[in-house]
Amino acid sequence: MLYHNPSPYSLAQERGFTLVELLIVMILSLIVSLAFYTFFKSDLFLYLNLQADASNFTTLAAESERVATVVRGITDITSVSSNDLQIYAYFAPTDTYVSQVHYYLNAAQTELLVDVTPMTANPPTGTPITNQKKTYIIIDNFKQSPNTNLFVYLDGAGNPLTLPITDLTTIKGVQINLAVAATPQNNQAMTVQVSLRNRKTNL
Repeated sequence: MLYHNPSPYSLAQERGFTLVELLIVMILSLIVSLAFYTFFKSDLFLYLNLQADASNFTTLAAESERVATVVRGITDITSVSSNDLQIYAYFAPTDTYVSQVHYYLNAAQTELLVDVTPMTANPPTGTPITNQKKTYIIIDNFKQSPNTNLFVYLDGAGNPLTLPITDLTTIKGVQINLAVAATPQNNQAMTVQVSLRNRKTNL
């Protein structure tokens, strides 16, 4: 009977990996995985933040233009403050009569809202239809810039008027400063200045 004595090389082939070798492979795999995850996570978050900022800016630009269009068509102003404006204006292009339009910030100053109350006719003959009053959210993530008012009221030369304004007929223009929260800690702001071309002072 012949006895086969395997060579040391064949024994090394058959014994497989040692525990130390397996641990080394697992540690290296873990390091590579963590590096890949960290890189991918940071890039993904950066991309998502940029997408959110772009979306916020698009919304901000659209709402700035809409508010400016309504304010530009003011027929009369009834009350003003730094973050509050009450006017008569056409809120929608299809409106037959002006509405009572009230722009303001919520108590937490995180939302820009507008109350719209339609009129039975234009002032001074029309009366508000209070049961048809509607409230709309203009900006739901409003973040006011430091030391900046939502509304700044201008005289005929374009100079800011000092609040409180006792004679509302001196207001010839309005500067609207809108802002939204952006990522991670900043905000995006947009300023629009309009002249009150349709303003009437004899209502």
